[in-house]
Amino acid sequence: MASGDRKVSASLSRSVRGTTPRLPDLGPTPESPRTPLLRSTSSHFGSPGGSFRAEDEFVVLELGSRFMRGGFPGESTPRCTLTFGPDEQRRVGDYRQWDPEYSQRRRKRKRGQEWGQDYELYRMDLSQLDLALVENKLERAIRETYTKYFLLDQKPRRILLALPPRIPHALMSTILQVLFETAQAPSITILSSPILSTVAAGLRSALVVDIGWAETIVTGVCEYREVLERRTIRAGKLLSEEMAKLLNAELNDDAPPGAAKAEISFEEADEVLTRVGWCKSRPKSNRRSLYFPARTSPILEEFEDAVETPEPIIILPFPRNTPPTELTVAFASLAKPAERALFAPDTALNEFDDHELPLHHLIYRTLLSLPMDIRRLCMSRIVITGGVSSLPGLKTRVLAELEALVQSRGWDPVRSYGSASARHDAMLRQRRESLELQREEAADKVSESLDPDLPPAPLSAGLQDPEVDQIDTKLANLALHNGTPPTCSVGGVIRGVETLGAWAGASLVAQLGIKGIVEIERERFLQHGLQGASREKEVSVVPQRQSVGPGVGRGAGERASWTLGVWA
Repeated sequence: MASGDRKVSASLSRSVRGTTPRLPDLGPTPESPRTPLLRSTSSHFGSPGGSFRAEDEFVVLELGSRFMRGGFPGESTPRCTLTFGPDEQRRVGDYRQWDPEYSQRRRKRKRGQEWGQDYELYRMDLSQLDLALVENKLERAIRETYTKYFLLDQKPRRILLALPPRIPHALMSTILQVLFETAQAPSITILSSPILSTVAAGLRSALVVDIGWAETIVTGVCEYREVLERRTIRAGKLLSEEMAKLLNAELNDDAPPGAAKAEISFEEADEVLTRVGWCKSRPKSNRRSLYFPARTSPILEEFEDAVETPEPIIILPFPRNTPPTELTVAFASLAKPAERALFAPDTALNEFDDHELPLHHLIYRTLLSLPMDIRRLCMSRIVITGGVSSLPGLKTRVLAELEALVQSRGWDPVRSYGSASARHDAMLRQRRESLELQREEAADKVSESLDPDLPPAPLSAGLQDPEVDQIDTKLANLALHNGTPPTCSVGGVIRGVETLGAWAGASLVAQLGIKGIVEIERERFLQHGLQGASREKEVSVVPQRQSVGPGVGRGAGERASWTLGVWA
């Protein structure tokens, strides 16, 4: 018998006797390929466990004006993000996308159509909005999400829906109607996007700055409750329009004389903004021009000791232009759209309406309108989210502008004292000098006198240490004992906190099984619509033991009526 046959027979005999043969050591094996994130194994393919994976009965959806995200509870990122553009609205038999000339053709905006209107699902102004078209767009997106990305069985699953606050009732009714009829959901739980962004940041109180497409919403959240909200139109739509104006001006300057004026399409402006758009940091010099722009020249960042280097340039190809061309643009000029659209340094503050304030002024006024204790929590937990927040340098610029605004103005709600302005400034200066003098005297004073029986000189109330609150100390010790940091550990300073987004917060809430305030049943909504909701905005979700009639009991946590919460 050959030596190879002897080894095989020996291994077979050992396996028959119950002894597993050892494999030879081949050294470190290469790492196996990993499954992409969008094709990751969902929790409903795993072991059911003792609870049969009750969290899989939920589907998490987030709806915005230009996108829809969908996924399952417990996952950090959504399974899909669908947009609403002209290519997603093609009819059956429309094969223009495979035409070679179609991709190189610049699409012109229709007459009377606003900037980016074809790429929106809805808008807050319903006067010129076709709700039937919104219903068809959303129905198509829901069907594509369930059949292409979710791959679920026929079992109906509840939906946790993340919506922006203050959405119109007619639009909200259309969205719920589509979800109940297309997705066949037995119930829908609606949660507010600022609350979910706060949850995704690991906070209970925060100031959520949502820089979206049509508007920027600043919401003060205290203990998972919305306490104040302010809005401005300075958001992604205005930023994209400013970028298109910049590119049009550069293209027309480089065009030969007598040529037709170029007009950048929305797709081209959005692509340039996404790829090379950025926001300039707050300049260290000429700071007064941020608050008194009418008196000074535009801001230019100065570095006295910097070495002069050639200004970097960017080459932008425009194949859809007639003829196709390449535009050479200075890299610093690509930050001008964000400067004009979001901060507007060249315009005096008294020329703005309440709905078009720059971002830092809107955040400052929101903090100024909050109560003192809530302001202390929110100013140290500023959460900047939204699609435009991913612009490089924007978060740092917003926080720097806000901190400079607080240092220059303080927390005085009165902006002008009129004829008493000089007297008020003198009083502030005198008070500041007296406090500094008392602080210096307290530091230089010898604590021990020649006579030890004499008590030390009393300090003013502003220089004395605050009294220790025994209740706060007990709560802080209890929180440390339970492993959770105290809520009021940081406060009184301008600080930003990162968040994973509203969808991640909704995924976490759905996985933990937290009961929401706004829970809409399918039968009740199809029977009464939004008219069946009560007007109560504060509803307790604590299970109560009540009796509906003789021999009939209500389930734990079941309500006789449902409410719209903050949307009422």
